[in-house]
Amino acid sequence: MTWHIGRRAEGKTVLVTGASAGIGYFVAEQLAAGGATVVLGCRDTAKAELAAQTIRARVPDARLRWVRLDLADLSSLPATVADLGVERLDAVVLNAGVMASGPDRRIDSRGHELMFATNHLGHFALVAHLEPVLAAAENSRVITVGSFAARSERLELADLQSEHDYRAKRSYGRSKLAQMLFGFELDRRLRARGATTASIVVHPGGALDSLTPARPPLFVRTASQRMRGLPAGIVLHGKHAGARAIVRTVLDTGITGGELWGPRIFGLRGQAHRETPRAHLTDPGTAAELWSASSMLTGVDPFAAPEGAP
Repeated sequence: MTWHIGRRAEGKTVLVTGASAGIGYFVAEQLAAGGATVVLGCRDTAKAELAAQTIRARVPDARLRWVRLDLADLSSLPATVADLGVERLDAVVLNAGVMASGPDRRIDSRGHELMFATNHLGHFALVAHLEPVLAAAENSRVITVGSFAARSERLELADLQSEHDYRAKRSYGRSKLAQMLFGFELDRRLRARGATTASIVVHPGGALDSLTPARPPLFVRTASQRMRGLPAGIVLHGKHAGARAIVRTVLDTGITGGELWGPRIFGLRGQAHRETPRAHLTDPGTAAELWSASSMLTGVDPFAAPEGAP
């Protein structure tokens, strides 16, 4: 049975990171169409405003605002959360990410490898700062957007930031694997403390720009791009389609914490369904070590036990 969003999002407030482009944009558009108040978390404020204008052109009654969000700048995150201006948050979609190319390893202002810092550490810290507003909402959700690329990678705990052996594609896959490990571990910790917040992991499959509908002026697809993408449509889909799986994990009350969702057809395209995660994606030992390292590197601990608690 096909799942439809309808007006399921009415009354909900959702923060989407990386909402000014790609999959994040379509998640925001679809949630806005479903009646949610959507906060676009974007590093580039000009692009955030353009994304908001593009959504309003398609969803005239959209309830939108944006905040500046730079996941590579950990010191800026408390101010970003304060700028949300909300007392409760029904969901956060951890979507933003960078994929570096070329042979040179890039670092952020703290010396952290850029992909690991942005894709994983920034989201790890953001969730910690969002804890009060997530806890204030009944049955809130943390949605971690992973990647098909994580399936074939393994985390090197002694070299989390690829200091000794850097290869851009592999480091990207490992940063997404770290995100997914965090998502599953977060749910285990939430359940252990009896929290009502759920952590769910989802991936969009194989989502290509050439199979994605245009959203001018934000995104324009040429006729030649469309034609080149047609053969790939047999096994892949567009970013609007990849976004649907993410939106479903935000809103479908039948989806519970600790689950992994992705496209049905070979994990690459089609309607969303529940997947059985591979063992290395959920390994508790690896996840616990990653959590400790992430807490040390960021200086925060998402949903940590209150001071003085056993």
